[in-house]
Amino acid sequence: MVLAILQARMSSTRLPGKVMADLAGAPMILRQIERLRRAPSLTRIVVATSVQPGDDPLSEALAAAAVPVFRGPLDDVLARFIGAIDAFGPADVAVRLTADCPLADPAVIEATLALRQVTDADYTANAGERRTFPKGLDVEVFKVAALRAAAAESTDPYDREHVTPFLYRRPERFALAFHHQTVDEGDVRWTVDRPDDLAFVRAVYDALYLVDPAFSSDDVRAFVRSRPDLLLLGGDRRL
Repeated sequence: MVLAILQARMSSTRLPGKVMADLAGAPMILRQIERLRRAPSLTRIVVATSVQPGDDPLSEALAAAAVPVFRGPLDDVLARFIGAIDAFGPADVAVRLTADCPLADPAVIEATLALRQVTDADYTANAGERRTFPKGLDVEVFKVAALRAAAAESTDPYDREHVTPFLYRRPERFALAFHHQTVDEGDVRWTVDRPDDLAFVRAVYDALYLVDPAFSSDDVRAFVRSRPDLLLLGGDRRL
C-alpha cells in the first residue's frame, strides 16, 4: 500500500488559516485532495494535523468530508507522520505532501512513484538541489522503514519539523533518486504561502475549474500565458 500523508495546520505564519481558504466554493485543502485522488497509485490519503485547538475547525471539516485525519504534535511533524502511518497503515511506502499546493499534479506524483519503483530508492523526490518543477508541485516518496529510522534517531528540531531531511542529507546511508523534467521551472511559484499566492490560485480555479475540474498543469500554463497580469504576480514567476 502507498499511503499519502498531507500535512496541514491552521497556524501558518504569513497566511493563517490558508488551508481552509475558499477556492471555487470549497476549502483549499479539499480542492487539493480532489486532485490527489486522481493519482491512482495513492492507495489512501490521510491528513496529518496537530492536536492544537486551533486545528479543530480543520479536523472537523475533514471529518465532515469523510477524509481520514491523524492529529499529533504541532512542531514534531516527523512524529506526526509516524503516528499517521501507525494509525492508517500498514504501508511500505509513504508520500509526503503539504496542504498549501492546490495545483498538485497527479501525473507528477505518478512519475515520481514510478521512479521510486524502478530505482528502489529509500527517498525519491521531484525537488532537491536541482529543482525543475514549479514550487507547489512538490512530492516526496520514502520507504516507511527509512522514515522510522529517522524518527528513532534524529534529535535535530529541523529534521523533526521538516520530516525528511534526515534521509536526503545522508546519501551515504540512504539511496536517493530525483525526478526532473526537461524544462526548468524551478523559479515558478504555484504554492500558497502569501495573499498574492492565494489570489493567483483563485484566478486559476475561477478560470479552469468549472470547465474541467481535472485541469492539468499544461492548462495552468496556457491560462497564465493568456493573462500577462499574472505572469509576475507578487514579484515571482508564475510561468
